[in-house]
Amino acid sequence: MSNVLDIDELDLKILNLLINDGKMPYTDIAKLLFVSSGTIHVRMKKMEQMGLVIGSSLIVNYHKLGYDVTAFLGIYLDKSSLYDEVTAQLENIPEVVEANYTTGLYSIFARIICRDTNHLRQVLHDKIQKIQGIQRTETFISLEQSINRPVRFFQDEE
Repeated sequence: MSNVLDIDELDLKILNLLINDGKMPYTDIAKLLFVSSGTIHVRMKKMEQMGLVIGSSLIVNYHKLGYDVTAFLGIYLDKSSLYDEVTAQLENIPEVVEANYTTGLYSIFARIICRDTNHLRQVLHDKIQKIQGIQRTETFISLEQSINRPVRFFQDEE
């Protein structure tokens, strides 16, 4: 059974436009794609019901709020079967903004955002490393994020 959803080129074009500009009104999308705005509404509703489009998000510049440190955390677990329990605890830590179950050296690879290195140390020492099931962690501080983009479905069209 395939997980690939049954969508067509119009759906992909709609997605591509919204990926480039999430605030673009449906009426503008309809004009660009030469369809009615009702068609765009119906297609978006269909993609939401299929689970292809899941809400929308706001991109915040955390540096402007004083959160200057982004770090990646490789987490070793005592046993991989503890993944669900550990991630449930990580969800309770506001600085943890992403966690992935991974292959390779780490069981979990997480991204955390902190005000500064002292805040990072506090989060690691007082919160993350006290979670039952975490054997140890490795921290990688990001010096700069060079690329952060969604998948583009039509590279030639902008």
